[in-house]
Amino acid sequence: MYKPALWILNLRELQFRFCRPLSAMASADLRAELDCSICLHTYTDPVMLRCGHNFCRVCIDRVLDTQDESGVYTCPECREEFQARPTLMRNLALRNIMENLLVTQHKETETVIFCTYCVDSPVPAVKSCLHCEASLCEKHLSVHSKSSQHVLSDPNTSLENRKCSVHKEVLKYYCTEDAAFICVSCSLAEEHQGHRVEMLDEASEKKKKKLRYVLRKLTAKRVEPEERVQNLEERWRKAQEKASGEAERVTVLFTDIRRRLDDLEKRVLNEISKQEKEESILLSALMKKLEKKKDELSRKMRHIEELCNMTDPLTVLQEPDTGDLCDPEEEGGDEDINRCLHDVDDLDVAVISDKLHTLCDIITDIRRGIYMEGPAHILLDVNTAANNILISDDLKTATCTHKNQNRPERAERFQDYQVMSSRRFTSGRHYWDVESSGSVDWRVGMCYPSIDRRGRQSYIGSNNKSWSLRRCDNQYSVRHNGKDIQLPDKISSNRVRICLDYEVGQLSFYELCDPIRHLHTFTAAFTKPLHAALCVWGGSIKISGGSRNWEKPS
Repeated sequence: MYKPALWILNLRELQFRFCRPLSAMASADLRAELDCSICLHTYTDPVMLRCGHNFCRVCIDRVLDTQDESGVYTCPECREEFQARPTLMRNLALRNIMENLLVTQHKETETVIFCTYCVDSPVPAVKSCLHCEASLCEKHLSVHSKSSQHVLSDPNTSLENRKCSVHKEVLKYYCTEDAAFICVSCSLAEEHQGHRVEMLDEASEKKKKKLRYVLRKLTAKRVEPEERVQNLEERWRKAQEKASGEAERVTVLFTDIRRRLDDLEKRVLNEISKQEKEESILLSALMKKLEKKKDELSRKMRHIEELCNMTDPLTVLQEPDTGDLCDPEEEGGDEDINRCLHDVDDLDVAVISDKLHTLCDIITDIRRGIYMEGPAHILLDVNTAANNILISDDLKTATCTHKNQNRPERAERFQDYQVMSSRRFTSGRHYWDVESSGSVDWRVGMCYPSIDRRGRQSYIGSNNKSWSLRRCDNQYSVRHNGKDIQLPDKISSNRVRICLDYEVGQLSFYELCDPIRHLHTFTAAFTKPLHAALCVWGGSIKISGGSRNWEKPS
């Protein structure tokens, strides 16, 4: 058979490479558009920023990691700034394009088979004849022998592999027991007698069927990890948002602490300056008085010295007695001066130390959980509201009323003037605010759900299952298990904050004045769920939201 010379084959290869159609150049330009602008290679696991630009996940993660220190995040492509680290969204459409592109590139890199008979110019072959051991283009295939002896296959450079190594015949069958490709002569040979033999196409279809089944199973299995990846990406995004919020909250906290420390420093320094000024004024007055006393004594001493130096006895005897020269009143004045000098002391360190105790209050505020994420969402439970309590539509306000509400009888309903929250607390740190209007007497606090609903012992604070801040006859006290602790100072504000730290076992009350004032903290080992509770004997009480930043007074 005719074999073309080696230099002709090389010439064909060069002609094929340099005479490609223009569509190939356009394809190259398109592929250039599919390169990551950071690594300058084809996208790998492409992700998209909010501005619309795409990058490899690994590449953009590295860029954002370097921007973490400055806290300023920008797109490497358009320089758009983001307030927080941007969330990376998978670009599924672009990923599918990249996968298809890789398959196409793989196919294009495969060896091109040329027609054996087209010597003048390289023409890609469409089929190979196993009998002729030649590859054929469309033109030569049309005139090729149609005899069954001439078996056609996809273009292949290794045509010898398609023939039996023993009989040099085309491999047409597949022995399922030996898993071997055999020719007609092999099928009649003794070594394959009694074996199940199938046509190659038939065996191929059976294997394809198995492969499709495996493919379906693998496709179904791939769905689960993809969903997990998406869930993990969502969790990552939420973790980033939470971390950003926590960082902001901590920044606000320390800013507030620094401000409070600066205010405390100013107050202590002002107290020292005030005491120093008062001491200075007192000592200055005493010094002036003593200077005047010294001048008077000096004058009298000079007069006595003059008398002693006189030679005229008549003049000397005419002067009063020496004892008369000392003024008794002035001697009494000396006692006053001595008493003042005795009373003069150093700076009042006790007052200064008392102001410095505010540092302990600041630390206590933090440990009690006063700085929290936000106010607890409290709604009143109408099913627990007494019939002489009117509950607003937003379930935030309880108002005392003389009109019976005629609500259905329930075991959990209070008999008089009280209502509980629908939300219960079993862990964590929480706070909320209450505001009274037109109310003479009221109670606010917390209780266990097992509190009595009938009788005087059902009022919050009057049993061992509840704790309350109480206003009665313009007097304020805290109450638990029927025992009152009177508050020394009058509450001027109509707004109160309630803070709960369930694990620590602390329930605190604060007056929302300016500055905020701590009233009292109950300490208890909470063992059951706690509900917010209100008791109103006149006017109304509204549950309102608090703010994240507030301070306890010094």
